[in-house]
Amino acid sequence: MSSSPPQALVASGSDEDSLQLMDQRKKRRMLSNRESARRSRMKKQQHLDDLINQAAKLKNENSETLSRVNVATHHFMKVDAENTVLRTQVMELTERLQSLNSVLRFMEEISGLAMDIPEIPDPLLKPWQLPCPSQPIMASADMFQC
Repeated sequence: MSSSPPQALVASGSDEDSLQLMDQRKKRRMLSNRESARRSRMKKQQHLDDLINQAAKLKNENSETLSRVNVATHHFMKVDAENTVLRTQVMELTERLQSLNSVLRFMEEISGLAMDIPEIPDPLLKPWQLPCPSQPIMASADMFQC
């Protein structure tokens, strides 16, 4: 009998050590998991903050680009209107020159005097023409997507 109590104490002490060791491991694992979850949440929050900042930056760039497009469109419309006025003036002046030249030719025939009547240069007869009709250039956001 005297040998039983020491074995029971040894066995129970070993079990308690084993339980304490398992308990410590469990606590360390829980702490490690908590820390890992905390880092994961922080990383996720940082990623979300980065995406929000990037979205704000892109919206700002989009607004600036839209503003520049509007300014360029306004400038194009102004230049196009001036170009139309200038083309109309060229046509009117060409018609006047042709009319004056015909009066000069008529006067030359009636008077019998030779007059130096300049020919109308070709550029005035054929105003500058683009290879294609003048049309506004239209663009859309999805025209560059594949």
